[in-house]
Amino acid sequence: MQKSSSASSLGPGGLDLSQAFFKPIQDTAPPSPTKRHTKISVIGVGNVGMAIAQTILTQDLADELALIDAKPDKLRGEMLDLQHAAAFLPRTKIVASVDYSVTAGSDLCIVTAGARQNPGESRLNLLQRNVALFSKIIPPLAKYSPDSILLIVSNPVDVLTYVSWKLSGFPPNRIIGSGTNLDSSRFRFLIADHLDVNAQDVQAYIVGEHGDSSVALWSSISVGGVPVLSFLKSQQIAYEKETLENIHKAVTESAYEVISLKGYTSWAIGYSVANLARSLLRDQRKIHPVSVLAKGFYGIDSGDVFLSLPTQLGRGGVLGVTNIHLTDEEVQRLRESAKTIFEVQSQLGL
Repeated sequence: MQKSSSASSLGPGGLDLSQAFFKPIQDTAPPSPTKRHTKISVIGVGNVGMAIAQTILTQDLADELALIDAKPDKLRGEMLDLQHAAAFLPRTKIVASVDYSVTAGSDLCIVTAGARQNPGESRLNLLQRNVALFSKIIPPLAKYSPDSILLIVSNPVDVLTYVSWKLSGFPPNRIIGSGTNLDSSRFRFLIADHLDVNAQDVQAYIVGEHGDSSVALWSSISVGGVPVLSFLKSQQIAYEKETLENIHKAVTESAYEVISLKGYTSWAIGYSVANLARSLLRDQRKIHPVSVLAKGFYGIDSGDVFLSLPTQLGRGGVLGVTNIHLTDEEVQRLRESAKTIFEVQSQLGL
């Protein structure tokens, strides 16, 4: 498939008319070398990949967007569909190819390619179908964009983030999994719904595996700056632990529910990943629960494992992990979640 872009030549024989159409002013200087050209590549143009691409475009996060997929017809169709919306979007150059050279010079590479999760299928069961695929994706991305940040979205995301780290040879600060960023958003929504407040006023994290062994950090939840459990205790307001567990259960099952109803998830993960892209490329230094190399944190010492922890993100990728206080029970559950992931990835032989 020929590389296509949003630029075109209208003149006879492919003549570029842009120089004839505009007359330059005299004594011009070249653009400032400090002006940054931001390029994002999205690998995989399925439902998730296109939701991410669409959100990146509408939020004006990149000067250039490169799309990669193994299916040339679908790839070109998706590229053209986005290009045809140019009049309604911020100006972004859109290119697409089955050849990974189109990703060269990317600041951020977002990997969504992988087998689709089937209804009722756990994320960990997707592993063997996706590891082989990643061996063909990650090395060329590292070759053409050696200074980029890799953001892994494909499931099981924690193990595949580890796989990407091994295959790329990148330092761990430039390997990030989307992790529980979306789980935490679902968590905040459910808590806000219970309390009838805006979800943006709820501070709450899901950590650990993006999956069944995830851990809800109830001890650190706050609403409008008020620690929820401490407030309930000080006001002698009774609550049942089962109620808290049911909310967490609803978080872990929410993706399965969406998949059973519409066949896939897309829009929420699209917004989640665009939110991460903004923090990374615009050096926002915001805290996100994303999958990072967790060895050495909270007593996780079973080996190299990636799982979600509250992490500060910026232009350099992972800037640090928040030293958030966990209860003994939360620490134990986090270590068990790490063990679950490690036992799976240890079978890969990487």
